[in-house]
Amino acid sequence: MSLFKRRRFPAEIILLCVRWYCKYGISYRDLAEMMQERGVEVDPSTIYRWVQRYAPEIEKRVR
Repeated sequence: MSLFKRRRFPAEIILLCVRWYCKYGISYRDLAEMMQERGVEVDPSTIYRWVQRYAPEIEKRVR
């Protein structure tokens, strides 16, 4: 997916965080803790930026 070129994290991690935030309403801090439990160090503000950037694009492609 060219949408995720030059990103530090794999597309799977980004999509997982965005999907969980949009579907379940989990806070950014809780998502960061959940990722940390899985061995992925990510800041809550990074997840916020992912949601702002990718959620509208994902919704557009789903419809």
